[in-house]
Amino acid sequence: MTGINVETWIDLLLDACLDCVKLLPFLLAAYVIMEYLEHKTSTKTRAVVRKAGKLGPLAGGLAGVFPQCGFSAAASNLYAGGIITMGTLLAVFLSTSDEMLPIFISEAVDIRVVLVILGMKAAMGMLTGFLVDFVFRFRPSPIRYKEIHTRCESEHCGCDRGIFRSALVHTGKIFVFIFLFTVILNVFVALIGEERLAGFMSGRPLLGPALAGVVGLIPNCASSVVITQLYLSRFISFGTMMSGLLVGAGAGLLVLFQTNRKWKENLLVLSILYVTGTVWGILLDAIL
Repeated sequence: MTGINVETWIDLLLDACLDCVKLLPFLLAAYVIMEYLEHKTSTKTRAVVRKAGKLGPLAGGLAGVFPQCGFSAAASNLYAGGIITMGTLLAVFLSTSDEMLPIFISEAVDIRVVLVILGMKAAMGMLTGFLVDFVFRFRPSPIRYKEIHTRCESEHCGCDRGIFRSALVHTGKIFVFIFLFTVILNVFVALIGEERLAGFMSGRPLLGPALAGVVGLIPNCASSVVITQLYLSRFISFGTMMSGLLVGAGAGLLVLFQTNRKWKENLLVLSILYVTGTVWGILLDAIL
């Protein structure tokens, strides 16, 4: 690539490799804990959301905070089956943490900051969920019910492989992605320059959250990894990060479009998710 010599390429690769290797033990520990929590609590959590009724957005916002593999996908299945409302589904989507939490843990981010972010995501998810249910009057319909099992092996690491093996597989996938993204980011910064890049993002308060929301719509863990890494690298603002993380629903949107045949509803969910996440991010940047 023009502008980068061989020595610079080697330095960039070594820096990326060193940075990622430092994260590896923390990522593995985080995913072991997360897999354990999922295996022990996922069934109970889903049952609570099913039975929540009008308080569905409250249960969905709280449940989405917990780092459960594929919970957003499970919520999509419940919505497609008529078990939960659209507001509950959106509460889960907006509060879902996906890969943010293990990356924050591996980077030793202050636990108080992590708790504040999780609390904000849960509160925003609940508020949006209750508002959506009030405005659109959507209610779950038993007629639509049909139990659909989450395809965990196609969206994540394979929950049936055991806690430690699943954690190893998930850690490996995230490690590779973080390494590739770190290399790309390092090359991009080397070509553009840190000051110029930071100035571009910070000088456009409306554009940042809007672009982060688009990235958040990517239906896998890649979006939350990219957004979290950009924030930790101080290339984007807190509000921009929150926009991407709020919109990012993991595999939830993909499963929703696969399981729910009502495309107008799916597009409405996607639109509300994007607009809500972007607006919250813009407001946070304006306030903070």
